[in-house]
Amino acid sequence: MIYVNHLYKSFGDHEVLHDITEHIEPGEKVVIIGPSGSGKSTFLRCLNLLEHPTKGQVIFDGIDLTDPKTDINKVRQHMGMVFQHFNLFPHKTIMDNITLAPVRLKLMKPEEAREEALKLLRRVNLEEKADAYPGQLSGGQKQRIAIVRSLAMKPKMMLFDEPTSALDPEMVGEVLEFMKQLAEEGMTMAVVTHEMGFAREVGTRLFFMDEGRILEQGHPKEVFDDPKEDRTREFLSKVL
Repeated sequence: MIYVNHLYKSFGDHEVLHDITEHIEPGEKVVIIGPSGSGKSTFLRCLNLLEHPTKGQVIFDGIDLTDPKTDINKVRQHMGMVFQHFNLFPHKTIMDNITLAPVRLKLMKPEEAREEALKLLRRVNLEEKADAYPGQLSGGQKQRIAIVRSLAMKPKMMLFDEPTSALDPEMVGEVLEFMKQLAEEGMTMAVVTHEMGFAREVGTRLFFMDEGRILEQGHPKEVFDDPKEDRTREFLSKVL
């Protein structure tokens, strides 16, 4: 689904990603962990070109995103992105937030988009919030709406950038539960998270990042129970 080839990213003189070559297969749930400042979010944002790599290639579903001729907005329709701070439009209702993109991009007629949105809202038990505004919702509700908004585009893959780190602890569960459902349904996912329980339970592969490199990767059970790198071991001893 995604192939990353010798990816580098620098901000000025500061190199944030160093020579990453990796791939994510269709249906995989890749969970990316590591200390703050290790480049996890930058790596994720390079996958849909929210950050432009300094060097290297990102190929998604056979399309080279780093080729200047690629219409990145067209490609992004197939990659859902969920941010730490929800990024909902505060002045639009929940229904408008969800239907805006599919209608604007002429992927669905307004009536069809509305029907799809209601179906998705039912899945997260928030149907009664269709006419509410984001400011009237809890953090956990907003994040579930943000995921639903991405799903309305029927993406081939979902990127999650620390989706629960801005939430109160008691709201984390409801968001992770919904993400688990998506994983069970076969959605290809790349998730940057500090939730180690989720990583162990849902991840099919774990990337441990440090100083802009993927230092270690493997099945979550392998990495958690028997890390090969000293740095991985040191990190896990502090978070597990």
